[in-house]
Amino acid sequence: MGTNEYYSEEQHGPHEYLALGDFPLENGEILANAKLAYKTQGTLNAAKDNAILFPHMWSGTSASMESFIGEDRPLDPNKYFIILPGQFANGLSSSPSNTPSPQNGGAFPNVNIGDDVVAQHRLVRDHFAIDELQLVTGWSMGAEQTYEWAVRYPDMVKRAAPFAGTAQTTPHDYLWVRAHENALKSDPAWADGFYADAADVSVGLKRHAEVWSVMGLCAEFYKREVWRELGFDSLDGFVTGFWEAYFAPMDPNNLIWMGWKWRHGDVSKHADGDLSAALARISAKTVVVAFGNDMFFPPADIEAEVAMIPGAEYRLIDSLWAHFTMFCMNDKDKAAIDAVYSDLLAR
Repeated sequence: MGTNEYYSEEQHGPHEYLALGDFPLENGEILANAKLAYKTQGTLNAAKDNAILFPHMWSGTSASMESFIGEDRPLDPNKYFIILPGQFANGLSSSPSNTPSPQNGGAFPNVNIGDDVVAQHRLVRDHFAIDELQLVTGWSMGAEQTYEWAVRYPDMVKRAAPFAGTAQTTPHDYLWVRAHENALKSDPAWADGFYADAADVSVGLKRHAEVWSVMGLCAEFYKREVWRELGFDSLDGFVTGFWEAYFAPMDPNNLIWMGWKWRHGDVSKHADGDLSAALARISAKTVVVAFGNDMFFPPADIEAEVAMIPGAEYRLIDSLWAHFTMFCMNDKDKAAIDAVYSDLLAR
């Protein structure tokens, strides 16, 4: 499957697109003819007070979060209007893979979490004329966007539920993300981001998948051979059939540029570098969730930030799926995540 075929509505379902025009970025550059891809589920009511915003994680698209939505689930489209915004560089919104010259491929500008959130604000406030969001929630990079929303637009966010992410990227996480970017760049075929076809960078994508196989889960997951529950009969088969298969159709530049945003995530910029002061701006009812065994966003790092958020509650969901607990590979993890949403939305 080629890149253009992967980043398509055939793969990720129908999207809508908000034209942003020439979009000013935080770094001073202009992203020409920018677009924001998004999905919605449910109906916006007349009062426009039933909206939920659910940005997605690194490597995903708006479709990635749809599995959490359903009738008789906490995120019920019969009750809520759920907006699933894409982030820049996800392959459907403006990205290295779909932007024409002179900002194509390796020339795509570096974008920040704040750029995503400003674009999403234009969608929510200007396009839909929504003044208040009942909930902003997300996992991993979706959590970074959730924090950015709650700090940047505190009067609009009634509730916030960041899962397995931090408001300020830690030095360890910064190094880890740079390592998986460099695994992609280590393939000579990457050619400084100006390859002819993403498939040409297959060696880099495999190296990248191997790095993720180490950090994405935890030692106990592999020791107990939990991968057998998915039908794999060997460790190498799991690496090939799960990790390599997941990343193989993706565009290396899209992953790298999303990763750059991830490792530069930092809401303290809204308070002259003072993280505590920035998080003190949050007025939303906030439940922050960490996943046990997560090596990207260790629970201790998450809990330290919770102490800076007025009235915030910390929860730990323990799972051998570590950072990927949000994939809900078993009923226990799914029920624990649904319980967070149910409890918070009842407040």
